[in-house]
Amino acid sequence: MAKKHVAVLMGGFSSERPVSLSSGAACADALEAEGYRVTRVDMDRNVAAVLAELRPDVVFNALHGPFGEDGSIQGILEFLQIPYTHSGVMASALAMDKARAKKVVAAAGVNVAESVVMNRFELGNEHPIKPPYVVKPVREGSSFGVVIVQEDQSHPPQVISSPDWKYGDEVLVEHYVAGRELTCAVMGDRVLGVCEIIPVGHQFYDYDSKYVAGASKHECPAKILPNIYQKIQIMALEAHRAIGCKGVSRSDFRYDDRFSEDGELVWLEVNTQSGMTPTSLVPDIARAEGISFGALLSWMVEDASCLR
Repeated sequence: MAKKHVAVLMGGFSSERPVSLSSGAACADALEAEGYRVTRVDMDRNVAAVLAELRPDVVFNALHGPFGEDGSIQGILEFLQIPYTHSGVMASALAMDKARAKKVVAAAGVNVAESVVMNRFELGNEHPIKPPYVVKPVREGSSFGVVIVQEDQSHPPQVISSPDWKYGDEVLVEHYVAGRELTCAVMGDRVLGVCEIIPVGHQFYDYDSKYVAGASKHECPAKILPNIYQKIQIMALEAHRAIGCKGVSRSDFRYDDRFSEDGELVWLEVNTQSGMTPTSLVPDIARAEGISFGALLSWMVEDASCLR
């Protein structure tokens, strides 16, 4: 039976365009190797007309950031009635809004860090919560705009209220949990393994740590206590279900075990459009579970649908 015609959506016009182009190219190459007929589509404002003319069997969504993973492109695909990968309109929009996603996930019993949402111009000269804390845009990905405020800093970071800030006026101020960066992927109803991210020469898993070769190490599976490992898997699956994710998602965690084995473990966010570049996490996590990159992408294509 002939394999499906897959349109791989990539690029777009968010801050994460370069990441998306890298993800899209890797996915298109791998899907071709799996025998699919692939059309590469660099998304622009005419994407609906382009897809309506192409009429692919499936759209593989390799977009990142606003318009790609916030429900916007998903709504267009629903209107065109073209099956697509990853999460649907509602889950994509909810997961992209870090503050609202935290509320939903916390209501499902998942432990999250103390936080407050505020306008960036309200930060002023007084700390909104006790340092250390993190200030991050409510609706951005790839760690764009993330600033860590240390205990000894006398006032909030001034860059947040400067004219150079380009990540929206609403920010999330969140208690900073020191220690280890962990992540866990979910594939449909199956929770995969836990991976520890070890940045090399960076304070945290920032943009360069994510996408520059050698800037971070991925330890899959993570070398943590079995009970913590299982707890992270349970929380990742709960978050996936609470948000309403489909296909593959990835939840990020912070774990501070400096003072006790149980330590402090908090869920940070869920990624509905995880990177698929050569340095990305989900392919590494899947590989550690015995799932090749090609097999992972083939599963995602065959899982595609509308009304997700």
